[in-house]
Amino acid sequence: MKKLLAIALSIGLSLSLSLPLALGLCFTGGLSAQADSITEAELSEITAQWKPSAHALADVNCSSCHQANETKAFVEKPNYESCQNCHEAETDTFLLGKHGIRLLEGQSPLTPSKARLPMKPEAHGKQMNCNACHNVHSVDTYQASVDSCLTCHNDEHSLNYKNSKHSQLFLAEGNLERPSSSSVTCSTCHLQRESLDSGDNVLVNHNNTYNLKPRDRMASEVCMNCHGMEYSFNSIFDNELVNSNFSEPPKIHLKSFDMIRVLQKKREG
Repeated sequence: MKKLLAIALSIGLSLSLSLPLALGLCFTGGLSAQADSITEAELSEITAQWKPSAHALADVNCSSCHQANETKAFVEKPNYESCQNCHEAETDTFLLGKHGIRLLEGQSPLTPSKARLPMKPEAHGKQMNCNACHNVHSVDTYQASVDSCLTCHNDEHSLNYKNSKHSQLFLAEGNLERPSSSSVTCSTCHLQRESLDSGDNVLVNHNNTYNLKPRDRMASEVCMNCHGMEYSFNSIFDNELVNSNFSEPPKIHLKSFDMIRVLQKKREG
């Protein structure tokens, strides 16, 4: 079975070839643990997810992820190293954040059970890897922008997102192929976009720790993309407002801005 599968993978399982058919050819005969775990219905679902995906359009097929580069052996469950072959910057930044740092240090993947924030009990055993947030076959970034986060996070700030003004803007766009640049989702603020070259290429910084602390980094690099400086800083340092996921204008007033205005008047005078 493994030899047949290797042959199928070596020819790349071309875009015109049905995935269930291709894998079905490999799984006939002596069934292994891999074959036993995959049904024809599941293969059909994988095909349906993959065909309209960005991967399919870019000729990224089964062998691109399920075949080891050096040995050409079948890889049943590819890890972040498979994604890194194409998404180097995204993977490198992921490994620097809380979600991926354990992998960078050669440890077992992070699970929500180790988190300090409240996490949903049913997600406690989920391993943080690329496929924890991304459906690996549909590559649906719309799902990854909010729903994937709420699969694990059970803290007040996260749960209040769907009642926030930001969420209303996101939902008003409808279910697009992917969130637009004007969408405000969990990933918009915690996995910020960075323009490369002339701005045509956009990198998503997957280091989810980068702008958490100090808070003024979040204000300057995220909030101020849409809001003014004073509004952004008053908001990000309002603990109650953060917990409510910015459901209303800030109630606190940082005196630093009053001092700046006084100084400005003195300089002008």
